[in-house]
Amino acid sequence: MTELSVFSDEHFMKQALIEAQIAFDEGEIPVGAIVVCENKIIAKDHNRVERLNDATAHAEMLAVTAAQNNLSSKYLNECTLYVTLEPCNMCAGALFWTQLGKLVIAAPDTERGFMSFNRDIAHPKTKIKEGVMAADSEVMIKDFFKKLRN
Repeated sequence: MTELSVFSDEHFMKQALIEAQIAFDEGEIPVGAIVVCENKIIAKDHNRVERLNDATAHAEMLAVTAAQNNLSSKYLNECTLYVTLEPCNMCAGALFWTQLGKLVIAAPDTERGFMSFNRDIAHPKTKIKEGVMAADSEVMIKDFFKKLRN
């Protein structure tokens, strides 16, 4: 069995999944986001739309704002965002304006994800990696909506 590096995409996505689980437990759609700079987590959050009664309180938006505050910069070109579900157009637009260095996505969002609508919304310099621990994220999302229906 190989051990994961503490700086691997899988390691940081596990941290984003922990945030997603917090959202799940709070009755929010289970999406978690982690911002990493120089192999250090500088911001993390999860969906808080219901709790804050704010349609823009997506995990990515909250984590990005916290990261910008942490760095005292509007740009995150040296940072990587790990998110458990593909960002929507709103979040992708925000990531464009931050000039995010790298975006790592677990599960695709075939209904509302930005890549289904306009993949070009991502900043041209942003590297995108998809599918990191996708199954873990998909199971959590399916369980959440199954629980809502019961």
